[in-house]
Amino acid sequence: MRELGWGLAAVSCEVHAWRSHARTIPDPTLREDALDSLARKRGHTDGAALLWTIPKARHTNLLRLLVAYEIIWDFLDGVNERGAPAGQVNGRQLHLALLDAVDTSRPLAKYYRHHLADDDGGYLRALVEVCRAGCRTLVSYPAIRPLLAREACNAQVLAINHDLDPRRRDADLRIWATDAFPDTTAHWFELTGAASASLTIHALFALGAQPCDRVTLERVAGLYFLWISAATTMLDSYVDQVEDRLNGDHSYVSHYCTPAHAVTHIRELIRRSFEEIRALRDGERHAVIVACMIAMYLAKDSARTHDLDAATGSFIDAGGSLTRLLRPVLRMWRIAYSQRRH
Repeated sequence: MRELGWGLAAVSCEVHAWRSHARTIPDPTLREDALDSLARKRGHTDGAALLWTIPKARHTNLLRLLVAYEIIWDFLDGVNERGAPAGQVNGRQLHLALLDAVDTSRPLAKYYRHHLADDDGGYLRALVEVCRAGCRTLVSYPAIRPLLAREACNAQVLAINHDLDPRRRDADLRIWATDAFPDTTAHWFELTGAASASLTIHALFALGAQPCDRVTLERVAGLYFLWISAATTMLDSYVDQVEDRLNGDHSYVSHYCTPAHAVTHIRELIRRSFEEIRALRDGERHAVIVACMIAMYLAKDSARTHDLDAATGSFIDAGGSLTRLLRPVLRMWRIAYSQRRH
């Protein structure tokens, strides 16, 4: 609990500093996107920062890195959505920041080359530079760097998610999944949903903060992608499905053939995640983090509605006693930070 309190306080300080920077962004649309992502997606930031608890020693630079990288991820989601009329080429260029942030050998790209605005006062570049500096402090960075680059390349799928043509979007996502993972039996939307989550990269950051062998790195990366990332993305989509339908937003769970099929598959993703976690070294640390992630989504107001309540109970059962214990705690966190619907 002492480490949790220290970490959450440190996250608040980091977010406050980035919010102050965001307020100075000259372009009003980019400033709005930056401030909106910091306000609405605070749960993502705190969730990502939880991975500071994986190393046995406190690592301040790791926490700063986790926070900055998640802020980039969330900021680009809004910027990409606003810039959707410019097409996927704009999204791909914007999301090069995710790759530049984890690969210190790359020259920095011009992220706003195709965007409708480009004067962010150095905000995105500053975030990227903080991440690169943080990577250099990780003792196992040389070992995790190729894995980070691989996952950041997979994250380019985010450029497709806001395509204004739903048929083209889904067709392109199918093609991406087939090309990137030709041998898997997972659904294409589970693969693209998993690639749209930042968890695997955050887990690699945490492992890089201490000596780690290649076999362990590959094993943990394989667990977070596919199982854990797919589970959390699908849960997020499941509890947001009514809102997504009303807003016309892309809903990953809508691709399951029936609602019952969706519940069955998501429950299996959660169950498999915890089964694999138990076999890891320091698996209990990963289990707490994953239980927090699952409980965070299931603490939303939408997960408590009559229509979803039975499924929510099923997901809690799949997550086990730790998820059940943490859900009311995360419910109180959402109320405290006014994140009940986000």
